[in-house]
Amino acid sequence: HGSTEWEFLSPVSIRRVHGKAADPIWIPPDWHYVELAEREGLQLARLQRGIPVRLQDGRMLTVRGATIALAPAEGRPAAPLPPDEEIVFDDTLYIPPFGTQQRRIDGILGAYKLDLGDGYLLHGTPDEQTIGTAATHGCFRLRATDLSFLYEHVRIGTPVFVY
Repeated sequence: HGSTEWEFLSPVSIRRVHGKAADPIWIPPDWHYVELAEREGLQLARLQRGIPVRLQDGRMLTVRGATIALAPAEGRPAAPLPPDEEIVFDDTLYIPPFGTQQRRIDGILGAYKLDLGDGYLLHGTPDEQTIGTAATHGCFRLRATDLSFLYEHVRIGTPVFVY
C-alpha cells in the first residue's frame, strides 16, 4: 500500500510529560489503516470531503462535516455510518478524513493518557494482558491503577526515563 515505511521503536531517551488527558480519544494515524488493510487482504482508499465515492452497488459514500454517510441511491437521504466501525465496502478499507467521527476511537487508550511528545504516550488499555509486550507502536501501556496514580501525581514537565 504505497512506499511509506514506519519504524515503531520506543527510543532509549529522557522524555518529558507534555500533557495529560482524562478519557482520551485515539485518532488513528494512517499506519493503522495500512496495517489493517494488509492484514485483512483489503484494498485501501482515502475518503475526501466533497468527493463522494460510488460503490459497486450504486450506493454513495459521502463526507459531510464530521460524519461519513451512506446514501442508498442518488437523491435519497444518506444515513450516518457508525463512528466505532472501520469503513469497508467492495473489498476496500476507506481511510476516513481527520476530524470525522469515524477517525476517533473511544476507550482504547484507557481512562488517562500522559503525552511524552512525538506521538509517544503512557496510556491504559482494555486488554491488560498486553502490558509489558510490544503490542503498541512505541507507546507504553500501563495498568489502570498505575496510570491513575501517575495521572493524579505527575506534573507536566516531569522527566520520564525510557530504557
